[in-house]
Amino acid sequence: MTRKLIVSEFMALDGVMENPQWTFPYGSEEQERFKYEELRNADALLLGRVTYEGFAAAWPNMLEQTGEYGQWMNGYPKYVVSNTLSDLAWTRSTLLQGDLQAEIAKLKALPGKDILVFGSCTLVQSLINLGLVDEYRLMVFPLLAGGGKRLFGDSLGKTELKLIETKRFSSGVVVATYVPAGEQ
Repeated sequence: MTRKLIVSEFMALDGVMENPQWTFPYGSEEQERFKYEELRNADALLLGRVTYEGFAAAWPNMLEQTGEYGQWMNGYPKYVVSNTLSDLAWTRSTLLQGDLQAEIAKLKALPGKDILVFGSCTLVQSLINLGLVDEYRLMVFPLLAGGGKRLFGDSLGKTELKLIETKRFSSGVVVATYVPAGEQ
């Protein structure tokens, strides 16, 4: 059985996912439990350059306040897709370059749990176009951000999805989980 590549995103109702500072007022214990379980069921991260740089600057300095979650974020293997980075200082980070489809196939073939993609809008759009995403977990926040990068931009081809689960948090945040149509 191959590992699943799961795209897990914070998203405003209008599809904006960039710089999600707008999520903070909606934080809840339910959301924290969901994210904790999600990370516990994974053992690797796949990140684009911009998200990697932000995470690498933040997570190593947040161990005390993030406990086990922070230990996982720092300790899991991190695979970074970039044509411009050459030095990856964050622990257990590996640069992926070249044929993205072949690199992802290698990662999925390794033994282990799910591989999570957080943020990384440009990378996610490439993964979608290549048909490499096994599951989408969209944490939709009850607001219109108005501007910023949208997860599903105009550069994407038609992709049919099947809704397999929804969760609603008391904050009004909804998690919609989809798989490519025809899979489950």
